[in-house]
Amino acid sequence: MPFVGSNFAGVDKVPAFVDSAFEIVAKTSSDKPSLDVATLTHRMVNGDEMAYRAFHDAYVDRLSRYLLVVAAGNEDAMREALQGALVRVVRHIKVFRSEEVFWSWLTVLARSAFADESRKQRRYLSFLGRFTRHASVETTHENEEPADERLRALLERKVATLPADEQKLVGQKYQAHRSVREIAGELQTTEKAVESKLSRIRRKLKDAVLAELKNESPD
Repeated sequence: MPFVGSNFAGVDKVPAFVDSAFEIVAKTSSDKPSLDVATLTHRMVNGDEMAYRAFHDAYVDRLSRYLLVVAAGNEDAMREALQGALVRVVRHIKVFRSEEVFWSWLTVLARSAFADESRKQRRYLSFLGRFTRHASVETTHENEEPADERLRALLERKVATLPADEQKLVGQKYQAHRSVREIAGELQTTEKAVESKLSRIRRKLKDAVLAELKNESPD
């Protein structure tokens, strides 16, 4: 389903996280966008399509990680909430001077979208009044780091349970950033065989991480 809103025209695929949870969780989630937020949001307010593309590149995967935790590992709910959050960005965008305040605002929108999807067509403002005790602009930034940390910690624990050869392969590909061709050459096997093994490992890790998230009690 393409992202709704004319400002996201041409950006017609879901975030990478939706297709491969492992790929996004494996990124260094502490990396923050290096954009000039004041300039970016000013351009977005003025309807600059390239500014919306820059926003998409900088924030959509990050919002996906955040919402996956909020949704307790439910990828379908995360997808729908992400769509709703992006609609809210287009409708309510304003100029922000600080990246921290901008991210806090985005997480309020994301949680609003998630709750609206959960409660079937609840009015946005009505929900927001009930929800502020959990996520206000002043406090939401405190929740972002634990969300990313939980995902990273879960992934690290699951990687540690893999057989030694699979751990080594994960390290070569996602920590040393070696190409599949280099790995295949070292292992004296085919690139197709390496790709196939990596795919099986990603699926195994993704299933394990999502299963644990679903079994966790809500905060």
